[in-house]
Amino acid sequence: MQIVEQRETTLVPGGFGEGILEIATDTQWYAVQVRSRQEVQVAQQISGKGYEYFLPMRKRRKLWSDRIRESEEPIFPGYLFCRFDPLYRLPILTTPSVIQIVGYNRKPVAVDAAEIHALQTLIASGVANQTCPFLEVGDRVRIESGALRGLQGILVDTRSRRRLILSVSILQRSVAVEIDSELVTRFQ
Repeated sequence: MQIVEQRETTLVPGGFGEGILEIATDTQWYAVQVRSRQEVQVAQQISGKGYEYFLPMRKRRKLWSDRIRESEEPIFPGYLFCRFDPLYRLPILTTPSVIQIVGYNRKPVAVDAAEIHALQTLIASGVANQTCPFLEVGDRVRIESGALRGLQGILVDTRSRRRLILSVSILQRSVAVEIDSELVTRFQ
């Protein structure tokens, strides 16, 4: 996905009346943190202010005692993506239920355009998907279900496969087991 420079026209109050000023803006995608379960409402408000947003949703089936109900929920609860120039972020921040724009030291950090494009492609394809924990190589993890439930180890990546290393410290020996990342959680 390429980033296109957009020109926006803004009314600027002048000393003897109002003038029109053309501002060149370089817009990128940013993650916006919002209050829980307010993602759709915030997206509508941001859209009403003229900003482009992306709220990736997935279908989820909920089993009730008498029926199965299908609903849509955000893939990343509490977050949505918005395209804007970081110099003009105040309208985003003043939107009700917006907590912050994700960044470091109060400075917004843009989301990689390739990651947004990948998410948009996934959503457009209609392929079933589910969230999984974000795990990095070297994380200490615990297996939460299955035959190995309760075991702890270190996650390593070998030839694009997730492997869990189980170690016996006193013997200074380890064994690797291939594990689905959905079955493990990070711990300290």
